[in-house]
Amino acid sequence: MAKKSFHNKRFRNIGVLTVLAVYFLILVGGIVRSTGSGMGCPDWPKCFGSWVPPTDVSQLPDNYLEIYKAKRIEKNQKFAGFLDNLGFKEVSASIFSHPSQYIETEFNVTKTWIEYLNRLVGVLIGILVFLTVVYAIPYLKKDKTVFFLALGAFVAVGLEGWLGSIVVSTNLLPVTVTIHMALALLIVATLQYAVTRTQKDSFERHISYSGKINIVLWIVALTTFIQILLGTQVREEIDLISYMMNGSNRAAWVDNLGVGFLIHRSFSILILALHLYLAVLLYQVRDRVLSNLTTIMLLIVVLEIIFGIIMAYFAIPPFLQPLHLTFAALLFGVQFQLLIIYHYASKKASKNTVAVTN
Repeated sequence: MAKKSFHNKRFRNIGVLTVLAVYFLILVGGIVRSTGSGMGCPDWPKCFGSWVPPTDVSQLPDNYLEIYKAKRIEKNQKFAGFLDNLGFKEVSASIFSHPSQYIETEFNVTKTWIEYLNRLVGVLIGILVFLTVVYAIPYLKKDKTVFFLALGAFVAVGLEGWLGSIVVSTNLLPVTVTIHMALALLIVATLQYAVTRTQKDSFERHISYSGKINIVLWIVALTTFIQILLGTQVREEIDLISYMMNGSNRAAWVDNLGVGFLIHRSFSILILALHLYLAVLLYQVRDRVLSNLTTIMLLIVVLEIIFGIIMAYFAIPPFLQPLHLTFAALLFGVQFQLLIIYHYASKKASKNTVAVTN
């Protein structure tokens, strides 16, 4: 019994630490984007050809811009050919039709080290997820799902790292950035489910199962996921506008945004309404854990709306961009945690009753 408790505690601790590290990586990634440091290192996995990046432009060859641009284009040609063979001809063509493909980014020591920090955190997460898989091995005998969830997260992190190299080589091509963000959220959800599944006995109690609550939970989580991806696409459009305006006249950026921004802004009204409706349903259950998570969820929603309003009407303050993204990811995480806990909290009761909470 003590051995089982040790395995559970060890897996839970490493799992929680890994989830927190992924959220921290999302924050750092947001800082990278808001400071324009995405191309601080023009190659991958090294940075300017070294494992430790340079601190001064004098450490680079005179024609470093042409060297790394040529390397990126060569890599993209191979990647585009791979996509073309798979039938993704439009995506393949977009790699070279997008103006960012040919941007030459001059060395900036601050931006280089911000991007390098981003990569170091990514490596740390890779190590943590590997340990998560190792610590999940004992579950092969008692709950194989936990092990395969951890293994799936490990594979996804590897894919995320590879996708990161594509993001760099394509000079932040919009479609790759969106997929990069979506995969990060899926990794978080996978790890959260694995960790919570090992603790499911502590969540099982007599809560009447409600199909309505379950459906609304799924709808809220999915709409938030979509909203985050819409926001990522708006962020990509802002990057393009910033490039076209040479980073100046920031107050005019919002006015130049297209229909994607209008959809993202209008969709937030639906998001708020859904969250309020879900909160009413969950508070009626009168469960302390669910109520606390619901309160946290509502607070994050309010903060997100405030951040969005400030960004729209006050020239998109750079410091708010990473916060807006990170809190959006946290919101999705809280929603998914509510979904999992509600499932286990009502599971035992659902076997014995068909009562529905309205």
